[in-house]
Amino acid sequence: MSTTVGIEALRTSLIFKSDLMLDKNFVLLPVTVPVYQELLDLLKEWQFSEFECESGISLGGDIGVDKNAPDGRPHPKKKLVRRRKIKPAAGKSYDPAHLEQNRIASVSDTYNEMMEYIASVYRQYATHKKINQAELEERIKNLCVFIKENKRYVLRISPSAAVRSKNFLVAHSMRSTVLAITIGLELHMELSRLVELGMTCLLHEIGMLRIPPQLYMSDRPLSTSERTQISLHPILGCNIVKELEFPVSVQLGILEHHEKENGTGYPRHLTSEKISIYAKIIAIVCSFEAITAPREYKTERTTFDAMVEMLKNKDNQYDATVLKALLYSLSLYPIGAYVYLSNGKVGLVTDVSPDNPTNPIVQIVNETGDDGSPKTVQTDDGANKIARVLSKKESEDIRASLQNAEAGGTAADSDGEDEDEYEEYYEEEEDGAENSTSAYLDSVAKEKEIDAQFSEVDLSEFS
Repeated sequence: MSTTVGIEALRTSLIFKSDLMLDKNFVLLPVTVPVYQELLDLLKEWQFSEFECESGISLGGDIGVDKNAPDGRPHPKKKLVRRRKIKPAAGKSYDPAHLEQNRIASVSDTYNEMMEYIASVYRQYATHKKINQAELEERIKNLCVFIKENKRYVLRISPSAAVRSKNFLVAHSMRSTVLAITIGLELHMELSRLVELGMTCLLHEIGMLRIPPQLYMSDRPLSTSERTQISLHPILGCNIVKELEFPVSVQLGILEHHEKENGTGYPRHLTSEKISIYAKIIAIVCSFEAITAPREYKTERTTFDAMVEMLKNKDNQYDATVLKALLYSLSLYPIGAYVYLSNGKVGLVTDVSPDNPTNPIVQIVNETGDDGSPKTVQTDDGANKIARVLSKKESEDIRASLQNAEAGGTAADSDGEDEDEYEEYYEEEEDGAENSTSAYLDSVAKEKEIDAQFSEVDLSEFS
């Protein structure tokens, strides 16, 4: 039974017997973590006044227990660290968890190789005004097969801010092409059309090479005249592939990829029935990718943010059939997103549920099945319900923790460790720990706002 706790009942060093919740979905303070002054200040600043706790009895009183040291001074704030001890096996190559890691690493290597190839295509055109169309077609054909066979792995990959900053056009083209081919597969396109779609998407920004790079690589908002220059790139790109004798379908896809269903796009202000299917797909994946891409002058948003915004389809900018394909390809909580479940566990979205895009399949962090492979569950509206998407900071912390655990596991293997268990210990938080709390509360407020906005999205038309 849940108990309501008012902010006036909170005081520093108080520890609760169960998680203290902002509401049924948002954990404010995990069990065993004491209340501290910075948290109280932030709660007042955000005007949170009531919270929920599963247990009405704390570790040492009606609400909480004072955990001051015997001399009356409060203990320094500490955080609970949970580290996995990796159990080595004689037949390591047959360890399911190890095979999963190898598969992810292999997919990442192939993804990076394709990035290098795209860079060479853009470089070849920039220096010699040539593109080997036959080689490009063969590469895209292989990429289509690769994505079909490795969809749930390749969709987890997203270029880092550093990679995007180094070569924005290449990173954007690669990510957009992966998404476009994924949608094409969902639409059951024939391989020949998938290859054309892939070539179109890979080259859709080629016109940028005829625009000063300080514009499209800028880390600041552009002026009106600069935006006008940028808006010429579909025409410039179309002219480039026309000169190189690419198919007309590729030319039109590049020319029209910034057109909108309602006629507000550019360069020709076309309406729905006049826009090519390749351009409709690229328009959606470009917008989705742009929302999630980190840039200096705007806040990077999660893939969930992007999906919600796309599904709203403000002013009917996008084709509804292609939007449905995007939803059913990635799910409402897109593949690669970390989510917090109603049972308190954290999971990574690894695949879609064909019958219900709102309840994807997730891989539970730090849990394995009976065979040793990563544990996966089908989310639902009960115990495995997705409560919220983790913020960027929370997701980064989890990735770092998993990488550290993997590194620790490798060391344990070399030392001959034979235990398969978790060890928990406390270490003192760094001085900047309160900043993460501020960011957390900020993300909570933002997520509540997104939840409210998502209520405006009618998923019935996508079912």
